[in-house]
Amino acid sequence: MSDHIVTSYDDDLRELTGRIAEMGGHAERMVEEAVSALVRKDLDAAQATIEKDQIINKLDQEIEEKAVLTIARRQPMAQDLRHIVAALRISIDLERVADLGKNIARNALALEGRSQPKQLTHGLEHMAEITLDQLRMVLDAYTALDENAALAVVQKDKDIDAIYNSLFREFLTYMMEDPRNITFCTNFLFAAKHLERVGDHATNIAETIYYVKTGVTLENRTL
Repeated sequence: MSDHIVTSYDDDLRELTGRIAEMGGHAERMVEEAVSALVRKDLDAAQATIEKDQIINKLDQEIEEKAVLTIARRQPMAQDLRHIVAALRISIDLERVADLGKNIARNALALEGRSQPKQLTHGLEHMAEITLDQLRMVLDAYTALDENAALAVVQKDKDIDAIYNSLFREFLTYMMEDPRNITFCTNFLFAAKHLERVGDHATNIAETIYYVKTGVTLENRTL
């Protein structure tokens, strides 16, 4: 392969990596802004977050087109091919993360005019903080193509699951104590589940990164 072709191919990979990083940043902010809108009961912010999903969809389409074109033009092998396929897979996960952020914003809209116990909002904010930290970690791991950082993200997913289970019990208790809490708690419970799914997608991305770097899946590895 000539130096010119190698340089052009490297440029293609850098462009794909940059687009994924951009998409990841937008998806992260959508989730963060959606949780903030829910906690603050800011309906305007919730609606603005929902509308930002168009940006994600456009980036997802651009990444798909770039990846397909690169495969057709460069005919990559081994790790290079894994890298391009990974970009496609990761863009799908990030698109779903953005959808989950949009869903949380819709939960905020559903609570218009309703009061909410402060202690429950604190629990959801804490879960969002841990989940967003995991998402940032995996995006950094992708940029650096760091399989060890990716493994750390996989291991942290248990923390998010534990927080979700704790919040589930807490919300259920509030609903049983007073039926007037049902609408509020149901929407907050949905939001918590959406955050738990964001953690799952971050884990999916981490597993993809590990495969790109090593050529081995995590299925048979003891973490």
